[in-house]
Amino acid sequence: MGYEHGRYFSLNNEKAVSGTNMNDTCNAAGYPKPEGLCLPEFERDGCGVGFVARMDGRPSRSVVENALQVLTNLEHRGPAGMDSPNDDGAGLMIQLPDEFLHRVVAGGDRYLPERGGYAVGMFFLPSDRRLAGLCEEECGRIAEERGFRVLGWRTVPVHSDVLRENARAHMPVIRQMLLAPENPDPDRDERQLYILRRCMENHITSREDGDYSQFYISSLSSRTIVYKGMLSGTALPSFYEDLGERDFTSSFAIVHQRYSTNNYPTWNLAQPFRFAAHNGEINTLSGNTARMKNREPLFRSELFGNDIESIKPVISEGGSDSSAFDNVLELLYHGGRSLPHAVMMMIPEAWGSKYSMGDDRRAFYEYHSAIMEPWDGPAVMVFTDGRYVGATLDRNGLRSARYTISRDGIVVLASETGVLEFPGDQVRTYGRLQPGKMFLVDLEQNRVVSDSIIKAQICRQTPYRHWVTDNRIELRGLLGPAKIPAEDPDVLRQKHIAFGYTEGELRMVEIPMLWGQEAIGSMGDDTPLAVLSTRPKLLFSYFKQRFAQVTSPPIDPLREELVMSLMSYMGQKRNLLEETPEHFRLLKLPHPILTPEDLERIRTAHHPDITVRDIDILFPANKGPEALEESLEKVFLQAEIAIQEGITCIILTDRNMNSENAPIPSLLAASGLHHFLIQKGIRAQVGLIVDTGEVRETMHFSILLGYGVNAVCPYVAFSTVRALAETHYGQTVTPGEATDSFVNAIKKGILKTMSRVGISTLRSYFGSQLFESVGLGKNMVDRYFCGTVSRVGGIGLNEIAEETLRRHRAAFPNNGTVPRLLDVGGDYHTRAGGERHLCSPESILVLQQAVRDNDYE
Repeated sequence: MGYEHGRYFSLNNEKAVSGTNMNDTCNAAGYPKPEGLCLPEFERDGCGVGFVARMDGRPSRSVVENALQVLTNLEHRGPAGMDSPNDDGAGLMIQLPDEFLHRVVAGGDRYLPERGGYAVGMFFLPSDRRLAGLCEEECGRIAEERGFRVLGWRTVPVHSDVLRENARAHMPVIRQMLLAPENPDPDRDERQLYILRRCMENHITSREDGDYSQFYISSLSSRTIVYKGMLSGTALPSFYEDLGERDFTSSFAIVHQRYSTNNYPTWNLAQPFRFAAHNGEINTLSGNTARMKNREPLFRSELFGNDIESIKPVISEGGSDSSAFDNVLELLYHGGRSLPHAVMMMIPEAWGSKYSMGDDRRAFYEYHSAIMEPWDGPAVMVFTDGRYVGATLDRNGLRSARYTISRDGIVVLASETGVLEFPGDQVRTYGRLQPGKMFLVDLEQNRVVSDSIIKAQICRQTPYRHWVTDNRIELRGLLGPAKIPAEDPDVLRQKHIAFGYTEGELRMVEIPMLWGQEAIGSMGDDTPLAVLSTRPKLLFSYFKQRFAQVTSPPIDPLREELVMSLMSYMGQKRNLLEETPEHFRLLKLPHPILTPEDLERIRTAHHPDITVRDIDILFPANKGPEALEESLEKVFLQAEIAIQEGITCIILTDRNMNSENAPIPSLLAASGLHHFLIQKGIRAQVGLIVDTGEVRETMHFSILLGYGVNAVCPYVAFSTVRALAETHYGQTVTPGEATDSFVNAIKKGILKTMSRVGISTLRSYFGSQLFESVGLGKNMVDRYFCGTVSRVGGIGLNEIAEETLRRHRAAFPNNGTVPRLLDVGGDYHTRAGGERHLCSPESILVLQQAVRDNDYE
């Protein structure tokens, strides 16, 4: 606990990692627990990935051997440091080796049906024999309850002596479950196996009679099987005895060599997963997972029927970015979409108006952009469902994928070329995957399907172009007032004081935006953290942006302008597992900054799909800090009632601030409401706009958008730039031009903010919470900013209310005389009476005197 100038701060996690026993800091699976300043869930990884396939679809031993050779040649992408007791992990996904399984399973009274009539599950069970036995017993019971016959369990022969120390210490018991459906139906059975696996996982992980962290189902399918572990690629065939058998064959194989970047390798997180293997980093993960959680209450499906609740939550807790992607991919696939269709939804290519693209393909991407945000980041994603084997590249092309096709029908794709050697006269074609493109092998039709053909088929299977044309709702199409009258200067100054504007901000932040650019400054900030400052700070000051760990090279918003987008949709979202014209009946916003005229158009829109309600975010100024919490609860209740009444857009506004009512900090109200609606399961049913006088710079917008706001109208900031243009710069810029320039400056700033975290589209940025709070108490963060990283604790709701009331009292003094001048500020330049600086004139003077006099004291 620390104290300075009346402000408290503390470490929200007070345990230290150093000096602790590994068994105390890890669970049984070897995954570290959150301790001290270390939060393992925010780590990422980069990897080597590839596949080998025969176009004729015939199982072959050579495919497995070639895949293991690819894995060996990719080992440099999965190194283990000299001081590391373990390897990062490697794995192999293949077609079920039918001939091999019949040989090792059949005998005596054991019987295995023909291919397609049985399924195999690859289970990691707890190393504790009692817990492993319980897992087998419970999983068998659940399987029988769901209409499957358990044919038996098989112990997978392994050689643990090839493992390093830590991998061996956390090695699970590896067993295969063999089961058969009562009435085989290939498509239905795969879906039922998916539901069965989720039932098993949810049941076992919810048990409290032991540590089940090692329990994991690598695969459960009648088509594919996964062999993986926390070992190197070269050790994989030595560890798994099965991989060396001559009748262990397949028509395809996906391989993955994991290279962890500041990450924690575990058996569970080795790849491939059930459908995909991934090289890169999903920078949009936190936003993607939050949005998926919002959608879950709307799920309905004839294919899943009453089992829809059994698959929730869709994204398993404790997984990596790659495993979360795989979780959603298998949901979309089992929900009725083809595998290429689902991949196109999750990793769309850039489709802006500047791209040369057919109308049908553009309409496909535009339609799906309204119902699924991109899973964005540097990525090569390799995938299979047993029929298709393919790969796709992220929209920026920040990862490489190269392929070779031989004359005898062998297809190889990997992170780099040369993973398999072919004589020159045996190479039919070779190349590299382009940004946003897909490479696909159809094992049923025995051919490589080009990107244009597969996408043309998918884009024309449903009339997306007509749905988009007939149902598009655009802001410019809404009627509204032509112009909002200018603000009275005295009223504007009062609002400046109430919302904490300073003279330094006007000069250093607002004036440069009159010409469409943010101010340029040097890095470094020698002012106190907001929690240690003696001056009232906006709530935004308590948040610091995080960054992308392995996006290399970083995204440049100028050079990558074609693939970046601020376009978004707002309104009532619908069931992700269906596709109807109504899914596109959302308000399309070209960017998230609304002028007062734009907001009035939305308020007065006479459209059945745009119904709006204003909710004041104010609290009584004369009741003290305690009134803030009560007012917040009132806001949340009003929003819940509005949604129940069919409202599709809520506007949180502080325009009605007066001497009796102070504004609730917009970030507190918006984030608190966002999480309240998520907990109620109704966040996806409404768009959220913040109409506030508090917001005026890029980071304010970025934080609000990151905490779930769909659009922002900074009405005081617009009045400010208009007034500056009229009073100081009328000869060079008009008020209208100043407004447009301000919007352009903020747009550029948001793009820069997104680029720092490796995100290309605003749709993926919403609700991502890619910020860390510094100086906010744990109770406040857990309640109003759920899931935010908060290593350093501090103030709570009462202190936030008191800072707001200090600004409000300055704007509405008891004598009724509003100050003529704004506070000097002093955040950017040292000013008398302003914010303190580490490098103040006094400290520099004393330093110079000490050097001249050689006086260390």
